[in-house]
Amino acid sequence: MVRVVGLMSGTSLDGVDAAILDTDGVTVAATGDTAYRPYSDAERAVLRTALGTWPGDPLAEAAARVVEAAHLEVLDGLPAVDLVGFHGQTLAHDPAGARTHQAGDGARLARALGVPVVWDFRSNDMALGGQGAPLAPFYHWACARAAGVTAPLAVLNLGGVGNITWVDPQAETPDAPGALLAFDTGPGNAAMDDLCLARGLGSHDAGGALARRGRANAARVKDALVHPFFYKMPPKSLDRGDFSGLAETVADLGDADALATLAAITVMAVARGLSYAPRPVAELWVTGGGRHNGALMAGLKAALRCPVLPVEERGLDGDALEAQAFAYLAARVRAGLTTSAPGTTGIAAPVGGGRLSHP
Repeated sequence: MVRVVGLMSGTSLDGVDAAILDTDGVTVAATGDTAYRPYSDAERAVLRTALGTWPGDPLAEAAARVVEAAHLEVLDGLPAVDLVGFHGQTLAHDPAGARTHQAGDGARLARALGVPVVWDFRSNDMALGGQGAPLAPFYHWACARAAGVTAPLAVLNLGGVGNITWVDPQAETPDAPGALLAFDTGPGNAAMDDLCLARGLGSHDAGGALARRGRANAARVKDALVHPFFYKMPPKSLDRGDFSGLAETVADLGDADALATLAAITVMAVARGLSYAPRPVAELWVTGGGRHNGALMAGLKAALRCPVLPVEERGLDGDALEAQAFAYLAARVRAGLTTSAPGTTGIAAPVGGGRLSHP
């Protein structure tokens, strides 16, 4: 077992999550301290400006400095660890072009920390023909096993983009055939957050309060679900900007109705995604910031035939789960284990990814 801290800065651009795990990359012996460091408005503006850029672009370099400084700061108050799993901040993701860009240099971080850092988790998978995302499913399998669940379940992460993992907890390893099916479902919180920002409503619709006062426009929801992404078979993945056109879809609606419509699009995208499940699920566990949005949770409960519950009801920490996943993956990289499989990224065979940088 090694003590690993995982770090995650998601597409919602809200800040950096850190979480400690004691793990060998197969089982989780214990969860440890967690921490969160929000981005300031100025830092978030730098990151937003850099969205869609690639390495070498001055905007991307400025974003990398913001990302690295924030990550060093969040680690400053945590206990010493043996290893760091550093995801970085996704600025661009292009599966069709076999390229992805996460801002932040793990080698620089390792030198600053004096601790080995695993980073660049996605590139190897993409170079070998995978989508490079999602990567948390292997940890979702470990969580289901630790919870003693036996029936298939799904874990839905509602960050900037929505992604779902169908898990067979009876599979002996996460890369076993049929153990996992994972893919991005469609927009998550990003479209709603961007609308709030553009209309001067703050950074997000806290608790989904405004969306719950509105009425979803059924015709706009139906139109949005014609997007070609929804007709692709999984595994499949998205860039944060792939659904930027949703802003035009609701441009003429009032604030509450626009947010209600965007929430309904997210919900129906999840419902459509679950139709790909190899077998029906006994439960849907919801993690990520979207689980705090009452409109999303109410919509999911109304649209799906299975119980829908925040991961806290199964003893997990929804604010830390993604960071814990990268701690788990870092331990797997160090141990030479796989980090993605055909059912998670569409790769032809299970592969390992990630670079290990020493101080």
